[in-house]
Amino acid sequence: MHGRRARHVVEVLRAAPGDRISVGLWRGPTGEALVVEVSADLVLLTVNLAGEPPPPSPVSLVLALPRPKILRRVLQAVAAMGVKRLALVGTYRVEKSYFGSPLLAPEAIDAELRLGLEQGKDTRPPSVSLHRYFKPFVEDELDGLFPPGSAARLVAHPGAPGLLASVAPPGEGAVVLAIGPEGGFTPYEASTLASRGFHPFSFGPRPLRVDVAVPFAVAQAEMWLRRRDPG
Repeated sequence: MHGRRARHVVEVLRAAPGDRISVGLWRGPTGEALVVEVSADLVLLTVNLAGEPPPPSPVSLVLALPRPKILRRVLQAVAAMGVKRLALVGTYRVEKSYFGSPLLAPEAIDAELRLGLEQGKDTRPPSVSLHRYFKPFVEDELDGLFPPGSAARLVAHPGAPGLLASVAPPGEGAVVLAIGPEGGFTPYEASTLASRGFHPFSFGPRPLRVDVAVPFAVAQAEMWLRRRDPG
């Protein structure tokens, strides 16, 4: 092991020969490694990969594309929480220039997902898809990515009349959660999502940045699902 990962073992974990650390193979199993040798930029390990990563989150996300600085944090958080499907969508209030960000290159997305997976001791990254325009996404692509009836549909919207706790428990064991830009979905976008079965709910009176709203909403949705199956 060398480079950034080796430096993490040395500088953050402060591992020494004889210590054991958690490891995993990209898209593969997890396990434990015995530290054999440590130097400034190289760590030798004896690896045993016999485990499985944590179970995935039952929540998938449809997210209005945030500005690049925020997207970096969101990608890491989504991967750490175990979300396995993320659709990034252009909406009316999303700056068109965001789609030109180098952060949207596949290798750049993978780099941020790796950081999140390391935090969550996971190895299997989410599927991330880009959809530049809201209307074609909703009309032509949404049901293919998230088939109707496979998951409850929720939309976090500032104008919604109630909190998620006021929504009846779901009949499905999974959720597709739509979150708009920091200014929220437009009335047209919110009503279009509602016509596609997305039930609106509010975060409450406090406006949240997207990088805060995403983990907050995913955690709420997971707790909401547990009302259906408390075990």
